[in-house]
Amino acid sequence: MKQKKERADQATRARPTPIRISKRTRNVLIALGFAALVLLMWAAPAVPVMLLGGFALAMALSFPVRWLSRLMPRVLAIVATFAILLGICALALRFLVPTLMDQLTSVVSAAPEIAREVRNTPPGVLRPLSKLGLMQGAPDQLMSRLSQDLVNLSQNLAQQALGSLVRFVSGAFGVVLAIFGVLFVAVYLLANVRRIKATYLRAVPKRYRQDARELWDAFAFSLTRYLSGLALDTFIQGAISAVGLFLLGVPYALLLGVWVSLTAIIPYLGAWLGAIPAVIVAFTVSPTTALLTALLYLVIQQLEGNILQPAIQGKVLNMPSILIFLAVIAGGQIAGLLGVIFAVPALAVLKVLFDFFRARLQAED
Repeated sequence: MKQKKERADQATRARPTPIRISKRTRNVLIALGFAALVLLMWAAPAVPVMLLGGFALAMALSFPVRWLSRLMPRVLAIVATFAILLGICALALRFLVPTLMDQLTSVVSAAPEIAREVRNTPPGVLRPLSKLGLMQGAPDQLMSRLSQDLVNLSQNLAQQALGSLVRFVSGAFGVVLAIFGVLFVAVYLLANVRRIKATYLRAVPKRYRQDARELWDAFAFSLTRYLSGLALDTFIQGAISAVGLFLLGVPYALLLGVWVSLTAIIPYLGAWLGAIPAVIVAFTVSPTTALLTALLYLVIQQLEGNILQPAIQGKVLNMPSILIFLAVIAGGQIAGLLGVIFAVPALAVLKVLFDFFRARLQAED
């Protein structure tokens, strides 16, 4: 009897004493906590970058981790996936990056010569258009303005590149810290995804847990499929562009292919943005090469729009093309380049939420 009483006393002492507050006070505390979190994110912009970067990396690597988990324990699958990723990055730093830096330096130094070549080549093509009244001004005037604009652009790019390099070297510690933070967040999410999912489901009332599980699976499928597909899509476009430019004899093919991979992040507009520098450089070879280069990028754009995007991301972005285009434009107007990049994944998230609530919300009379 005495032992039972002692155990009851210990249990009473271990149980925390509740502090009663009203629902309004609870809501105010939640709002203040959320405001403090937003203020922290604004004061320390590296934190949201690490979180978003780590989340995106974890989503993109979830496919190989899931596949390797069939052959080995999940922990070893995560280690193997990151070992392969770091190995690819090491090979890129050893062989690819020096070549890209050499080509970038050559492009910056050769920009005035490229502008002169572009100025001297197209007038014969533009004169018939001028005679027909389809072009304002003489071809020589047009090419003079274009060459001057190109020289100014090259000088500005060179200054910005040097300034960025200085800032990069001075902020190398911050860059290394950000990369480490992204990797740490990605590893944590991949290693604890089941625990995070269980915590999420426990926070939902029992009657809604099946629906909450379906929402989780829909989000995981959409974001994982989109990010993995985007990585594969951009790699394919960049590789085809680099190989095609190399076969056409266009200088700096590797650098221009990497540029296409970067611009391919932007749906619909990326292929055209990637084509502009390549066509300009191709003019230094011959007008025929420039025309073939333009046709190459037209084929790449058709390949991306009609084959790659439907096959890789079709189930995720199953929505009208005009909606995606408008989302990209709106994202650019709201948040600039970051808005353009995150417009489509944000649209995919909104689509998941719309489909989820459309099937469940019911209006009562």
